[in-house]
Amino acid sequence: MSTIDKSMALTGQPPKSLSRGQKMATLLGLTGLFIIVLAAFNVSFPNRGLWLSISLLSIFAGVIWFSREAYINRHEGIKNDGVWFKSVSSRGLWGWVSGILLTGFYIVLYFYPEYLGLVKDGSNKGVIGLFDPLSRFLSGNPASQWFVYGTLYTVAILAFGVKFLWKYRHNRYEVIRTFSVMFFQTAFAFLIPEFMARLNGKIPYYDLKNIWPLNYYNFERYRINGFIDAGDIGLAMLMFGIVSIFVITPILTYRFGKRWYCSWVCGCGGLAETAGDPFRHLSDKKLSAWKVERWVVHSVVVFVTLMTTAVIYSYLGSDTSKYWLTKSTFLIGVVVLLTSVFIWAMVFKRDQLNKDAQYGAIGYFVIIIALVGLHYLSGDGQIFLFKSETLRKSYGFLIGSIFSGVIGTGFYPIFGNRVWCRFGCPMAAILGFQQRLFSRFRITTNGGQCISCGNCSTYCEMGIDVRAYAQKGENIVRSSCVGCGICSAVCPRGVLKLENGPREGRIDSNQVLLGNDVDLMELVNRK
Repeated sequence: MSTIDKSMALTGQPPKSLSRGQKMATLLGLTGLFIIVLAAFNVSFPNRGLWLSISLLSIFAGVIWFSREAYINRHEGIKNDGVWFKSVSSRGLWGWVSGILLTGFYIVLYFYPEYLGLVKDGSNKGVIGLFDPLSRFLSGNPASQWFVYGTLYTVAILAFGVKFLWKYRHNRYEVIRTFSVMFFQTAFAFLIPEFMARLNGKIPYYDLKNIWPLNYYNFERYRINGFIDAGDIGLAMLMFGIVSIFVITPILTYRFGKRWYCSWVCGCGGLAETAGDPFRHLSDKKLSAWKVERWVVHSVVVFVTLMTTAVIYSYLGSDTSKYWLTKSTFLIGVVVLLTSVFIWAMVFKRDQLNKDAQYGAIGYFVIIIALVGLHYLSGDGQIFLFKSETLRKSYGFLIGSIFSGVIGTGFYPIFGNRVWCRFGCPMAAILGFQQRLFSRFRITTNGGQCISCGNCSTYCEMGIDVRAYAQKGENIVRSSCVGCGICSAVCPRGVLKLENGPREGRIDSNQVLLGNDVDLMELVNRK
């Protein structure tokens, strides 16, 4: 019978050998994975549905069993758990092996699905053929590489989500947040789209939790035609996507910060928080990484904005008697909208932007307006030297496939679990812009209680030096912060707190840290 670990060391302990239960759980999980590997080598299973069920249930049960054995006899609370002693979580041999295997899987999935058994004209074979019974049960269609990916993705979030719940079971916020991402991934990203395909095959595949600019393809001609052909339901979905961009997301970000999406809803964030949790400490905390992050992620936003503008422009008409939204009207509207946002930020939110951020905003604004202007003046459906189709394919390949999939997930054991969210996600960038300028969300600090243990900075998956803020008693209001709350959860002194309330009427923590007197009656009378 195992004993309770009474060590309270913040630095953690070297990893111990696996218990008997963990070894059995590992064997169970590998058995399920071995069935998928056999299918990859075109082993013919007599009853695909049965063997697929055995495989997925074995993987799921193995992960949960292993997690229970790892945390059931541990004190509630989070320690470093020897992450820098383990090869897989310290960029050691097994870390690189895991990264290479994951990256290889993504490359085959995205670019060579025929090696997984995808057959365009005929019955699927291999791994994809193994998933055919489940796909036909849910949607009535044969499986594709994306259905296989979605299924494994969902199983990973659910299984490792249970592991996450065991580890962070003492923290109510983490428990609720984890249940949220598990629900949205299972329901809105996996099951509902499959059911919709069965009920109405005309509706284009739609991940209900993805919003522009993350689903950059949502306004392409074939998608718009698909929504229109689907009737009232399709039009409602199209309108929901538009309203989400301009109304829903700004309101939610104002109330709760970008965490409402990045840490509570998003599938990419859900996988990062569950399966990627053991690698969160690998995020680059250097100042140079932060500078690269800002320029790269905002360049992606500029790119997807230009691409979307070009795509919509390409199928609009010029005859005002036939089209209420013409090419010229659309481009003028884009310029007016971008100019309004730029002026608002530079005039009313200038104090929130430091000098280099202001220079960056000016530079990006000039680039966008200049390219849109060239597009308008050329009159041939091109922006500078690139056609909309070229932009779409380039973005889909470089950002949608290589960055978000191959690098963003495959490199968890090398660069940490949020490399895509930090450097490539346009949705995170836009929500971060809103969070930085007008959101009520922030992480408050009590500098007088900070003991500089560094747990908060170590566990920050976005590479923020949280300890530097805590030592000075400054509130943390950063565009990149996804509000995962782990910095607060791992703090042994309760220094950090996630808040949404107004900033007025609060004690200045800097004055407390400096030992100055604070007139509490002034705050009371102010209310």
